[in-house]
Amino acid sequence: MSDFRPGAPAAKGLLEKVADEDTEITSSRDGGSGGAGVPGGAPAPKRPFRRYFRETGWRHLIGILVGIFAIFPLLYVISASFNPNGTLLTANGLFQRLSLDSYVSLFTSAQHPYGAWFVNTLVIGLVTAAGTVFLGALAAYSFSRMRFTGRRVGLTTLLVVQMFPQLLAVVAIFLLMVAIGDIFPAIGLNSQIGLIMVYLGGALGVNTYLMYGFFNTVPSSIDEAAKIDGAGHARIFFTIILRLVAPILAVVGLLSFIGTSSEFVLASVILIDPDKQTLAVGLYKFISDEFSKNWSVFAAGAVLAAILPVALFLALQRYIVGGLTAGSVK
Repeated sequence: MSDFRPGAPAAKGLLEKVADEDTEITSSRDGGSGGAGVPGGAPAPKRPFRRYFRETGWRHLIGILVGIFAIFPLLYVISASFNPNGTLLTANGLFQRLSLDSYVSLFTSAQHPYGAWFVNTLVIGLVTAAGTVFLGALAAYSFSRMRFTGRRVGLTTLLVVQMFPQLLAVVAIFLLMVAIGDIFPAIGLNSQIGLIMVYLGGALGVNTYLMYGFFNTVPSSIDEAAKIDGAGHARIFFTIILRLVAPILAVVGLLSFIGTSSEFVLASVILIDPDKQTLAVGLYKFISDEFSKNWSVFAAGAVLAAILPVALFLALQRYIVGGLTAGSVK
C-alpha cells in the first residue's frame, strides 16, 4: 500500500526550511566558513576596546575605584595597629614594620582594662539587641494584628519622635538617671542596667515601625486559621508569627547590636566607673591626652572591637537581604 498522508509533504517542507534556518544561524554565529566554530578557521574578531569601555568597561572601573576607596581605610587601620611607633603619620608604607606590642599592651595595662570593656560591650550589646527584638516584635504585632483606639496616632508618634536628634535628650536623660539613682541605685547613674534601659527606649521606635511593615506581609488568614483551632494571641505570636518573621528579627537584632556597641555619647554620660565602661568610651582614653596619644594601641583595640559585629553579621547574613526588603511592600 502507498503511504498516503495529506499533510506529509507540507510537514516535510516545513522541517527542511527550519533546518536550513538553523544552519544559517549557526554559520553566522561561528563567523561563516572561517569562524571560530570551524576547525582550522580564523578566530572571531575581538570587540574593540572603545566599545567595551562604553558598554561595560566604565562600570568595572568605577567598581574597582569604589572597592579601593572602601578597603584602603581598613588596611590603613590594620597596618597602624602593627606599627610599634604608636603614630599614624609615618613615611613607611603599609605593613613595613610589624609588631604585636600594641595588642599585648591592650590586655596588660592596669589603667585601661580593655578586657573588661570588651566583655561589657558584648553583654550590653547582646542584652539590648535581645530586648529590642522581643519588645519591638510585641509592639509590631499589636499594631499589625489588633485594632484599638489611638493605633494610627501611636504609629505616627513613633515615627515623629525619631526625627529629633539624640543630643536633645542627653541632659534630660542625665537628670532622670540621677533622680532614679537616688531611689533605685541599681538602675540609675553609673549602672549598666540603666544604660540598657535607655538604649531600649531609644531603639524601640524605629525598630517597631520597621517590624510593623514586615508583620503586615504575613497573611492574616494564618491567624484566623489558628484561632479556629483554639489558639490565642500569645500562642499565635510565639509559635507561628515569630518563625515567619525571623529575617526581620535578625536584621533588627544586628542593627541594634551595632548601634549600641559603637555608641559613645550616652555611654560616656551614664557610665562613670572605668570598669563598667564600653569599648567606645574606653578606646577614647588612648587618644584623649594630648601628650600621651597612642594611635597604634587605639587602632589595635578598634580592630579587635570590629570582630563582634562582623561575626554577628556573618552569622545572620542570609536573613539580612530578605529582612530589609520584604517589609517595604505590603
